[in-house]
Amino acid sequence: MPRRVDHAERRAALTEALIRVAARRGLHAVGMREVAAEAGVSLRLVQYYFETKEKLLLAGLHRLAERFGERFAAHVRAAGEDPAPRAIIEALLRAALPTDEESRTFHHLYTSYAVLAVTDPALAEQPFIKSPDAAEDALTALLRQAQDADLLRPGTDVRSEAIALLAMSAGLGTSVLVGQRTPESATAVLDHQLDRIFRPDVPPAG
Repeated sequence: MPRRVDHAERRAALTEALIRVAARRGLHAVGMREVAAEAGVSLRLVQYYFETKEKLLLAGLHRLAERFGERFAAHVRAAGEDPAPRAIIEALLRAALPTDEESRTFHHLYTSYAVLAVTDPALAEQPFIKSPDAAEDALTALLRQAQDADLLRPGTDVRSEAIALLAMSAGLGTSVLVGQRTPESATAVLDHQLDRIFRPDVPPAG
């Protein structure tokens, strides 16, 4: 009896193939043919599951977001049981820094998606900014939680600080990716920024 095809599993395998080849060659150079070769399947099979290159790219974007969520959760677990708001914020910001192969791939490809969306109308029509918006909302909520617990300096605008922290994290990630600075120096900059936001009598996480 022939083995029943798990379509979700096959779509996931093709999406992971996209991420692997894009990490090596750059997102702009990847199409359905390259993904088929990477996965060891026919071009027709990739077309069957994704129909267009834009749908394939969008699936890759969603998978990157899922992998980031998994990485963030691992950082939170490493902070111990019932971590303080600052520890969770540090976990979120550090998870985005390209400190190993997994995080380097995430930062490289996610940045590539943003650049590609500027010139690719089909990709630009997709809900590309939902993940950044979700991260901004999550960080704002964490900062508000800290504010309610009287952990932040008086007068802190939590939404503005969330936006600034995420923008800083993205910029620092790029500087690490291109070799301008080390992950350690980037982390030190983030810690300095958090020290500016949190009250001085609140000890840093970790």
